[in-house]
Amino acid sequence: MENNYHVPVMLDACVEGLNIKPEGVYVDVTFGGGGHSREILKKLGKQGVLIAFDQDPDAQRNKIEDPRFRFVDQNFAFLKNNLRLLGYRKVDGILADLGVSSHQFNEPERGFSTRFDAALDMRMDKQSELTAAGVLNTYSEEELHKIFGIYGEVKNAKSLAATVVASRVSGSLQTLEDFKRVIAAHIPRGKENKYMAQVFQALRIEVNAEIRVLESFLEQTAEVLNPGGRLVVMSYHSLEDRPVKNFIAKGKFRGEVEKDFYGNEQKPFRAITRKAVVADQQELERNSRSRSAKLRIGERI
Repeated sequence: MENNYHVPVMLDACVEGLNIKPEGVYVDVTFGGGGHSREILKKLGKQGVLIAFDQDPDAQRNKIEDPRFRFVDQNFAFLKNNLRLLGYRKVDGILADLGVSSHQFNEPERGFSTRFDAALDMRMDKQSELTAAGVLNTYSEEELHKIFGIYGEVKNAKSLAATVVASRVSGSLQTLEDFKRVIAAHIPRGKENKYMAQVFQALRIEVNAEIRVLESFLEQTAEVLNPGGRLVVMSYHSLEDRPVKNFIAKGKFRGEVEKDFYGNEQKPFRAITRKAVVADQQELERNSRSRSAKLRIGERI
């Protein structure tokens, strides 16, 4: 099932980055098709434990039948509380693969892909209220300008936002075709796919509060990892990579690392690799999604 669902990027590098102890407790906070989880279980002994998080109901079908495996159908923003509910205050390693799974892109009704005409949905958690249609039909011009500009790095974000707001006079935007028709004049010729991917990224990040959730998750990892425990995070665009990089390097998302009275740096992690790990040629040929992937590894001090 998992092979059709999602091909994990840099699988070996991710699992090696965890530096697995056979009797340790590990967390895969982006379970998806279970590719990473299956690989982690291979390296765990009988007493080892793997806890997997995923809020997507589709991912629950991939659950693994193994006495060492626990599944939590929650967003990783609730990492610490859910670990405590399961009786774990500390763990030995945490893995996060922040990409949208191939499965989600391939399911037309989820509204993640620019390839299908579907409802403007984009919710990772189907219980959540806010959809992409909700954002486009209710947000102010200023809010839309900010989302397209910051989250999508869309060059004509201001005029795009103005056009979306003006279009509401003649009815609400409900499907991808509605949206494309309204913004057709703004889509650069020859760069249609890239432009729509940027716009969709912006909407997806807003609908799922991805940056806020990521920052909350990173702060919790520092609280729940044992000394020597590893944090392994793979991101696919600079908006995600920046907070990961800053948190591992400085213990905060903005500004310089804090120091104590004696000048010692006050930060929870040390970076295992100075630069992000990127895909090699073999990986690129096997999986085109790995082109933009950046893997960062921190060890709890």
